[in-house]
Amino acid sequence: MRKALVPVDGSPNSDRAVRHVIALAGICPSIEVTLLNVQAEIDEWEVRRFLKKEEIEAMQESKGGDALESARALLDAAGIRYTPMVLIGPAAETITRTALEQNCDGIVMGTRGLGAVESIVLGSVTNKVIHLADVPVTLVK
Repeated sequence: MRKALVPVDGSPNSDRAVRHVIALAGICPSIEVTLLNVQAEIDEWEVRRFLKKEEIEAMQESKGGDALESARALLDAAGIRYTPMVLIGPAAETITRTALEQNCDGIVMGTRGLGAVESIVLGSVTNKVIHLADVPVTLVK
């Protein structure tokens, strides 16, 4: 794998996915990593009533940056190049679209993230990514 997309949410499972990519870098030292955090779009009228769209997006960007923090620390310590991204939208669709747009060879992600309640009700993001992805998906438990 030359270029990997690693969706992260700050959970221990996403950190394990990052550690897996670090192990892959031992085999392929030139690996490029795109770290992605996807924030759900906020469209509730209660929020939009008090905040401008730009303020909401800045808040989401900040929250996404916080979610990237532990993954960035792991990659920095390992000396691996990466590009951090925070995007807003539906998680699975945004992950798979970004993998294509960034010309990634594969997606490496944890099997469960911080959205356990959502995964029970809607089906997990992981399952959706597996079905939508046009590139190989490696799941790290």
